Parts: sequence; C-alpha cells; structure tokens
Amino acid sequence: MIILGVDPGSIATGYGLIKSNDQTNVLLDYGVIRTDSKKSLPEKLKQIFEGLAQIIAQKHPDELAIEETFYSKNAKSALVMGQARGVAILAAACAKISVYEYSPKEVKCSVVGRGNASKLQVQYMVKNLLGLKDLPQPPDAADALAVALCHAQKMRVKSIMLSSESPG
Repeated sequence: MIILGVDPGSIATGYGLIKSNDQTNVLLDYGVIRTDSKKSLPEKLKQIFEGLAQIIAQKHPDELAIEETFYSKNAKSALVMGQARGVAILAAACAKISVYEYSPKEVKCSVVGRGNASKLQVQYMVKNLLGLKDLPQPPDAADALAVALCHAQKMRVKSIMLSSESPG
C-alpha cells in the first residue's frame, strides 16, 4: 500500500509518500508544496490543489492520511489551515482515494510515543523509523511523513485485530 501523508498549510504544505506492508515502511518521496506569498489565498489554495493532484497522478497512492486542524489561539490561521486541508482532501477525492484524518496528538503519540513531542523529536523518530541518514527537512515534510507512518501503524493494528477475530 502506498500512503500519501499531508501536513496542510497555506504557505507550505508538506507531503510524504511511503510504501507500507505488514512488516516495513519504505520512503518513496517527500517534500513541500510552497505557495507564493504575494498571491491571494484562492491562488495559494489552487497551487496546493494542483501540486497534490500532480503528486497523486505521478505516484498513485492508495490512501491519503492528513492531519486534522490544530486549534490554537489564532482562529484566523486555523481557518486558513482548514481551507488548505479542504483542497488536499478534494485532490484525493477527485482521484477516488480514501482519506484518513488524525489529530496532531495522535500522530505524535504514534511516532514518538508522546502527544506533546517537539518538531525535532518527530523529525528524529521519522528519520529512525524510515532508516534515513539525515533528519527529513523541512519540518513540514517530516510532519507529513509522520502522518503517513501513523496511518500505516493504525492499518497494521486494524489488520491484526481483524485477523485475530476471524475463525481458523
């Protein structure tokens, strides 16, 4: 299964692709879709949509895992992030790819073991879990890989639970 993890943002949307099976996760690609700061929000959202649509068309992921909106003191940035999430989900829906959503805390717990882990701790664990030489940069891409790894882990657990319930 190929999983596309997405860390949405209006300035930088991180993406990470892994190939996952019952035993291992293999890095396929990662990076950031950067938007032009001089453009309007609708134009930025279009850039994010087109960037993710292109990645989906080239890499053919089976599923998309995305971080849920993080609620902070800044309501405006949470709303903008929600719009970036929306276009990412739309890109997946247009390609008929299933979408799975995880809270930031759930992602951090899954990858680091603590829901309040720092960005650096997430980068370090993503590096170790995928056997990378260096920390994945930028942090938005590392976060997207963490979302993909979280989804892979959830799917493994679900598979184990289903197989233990079946007679035989």
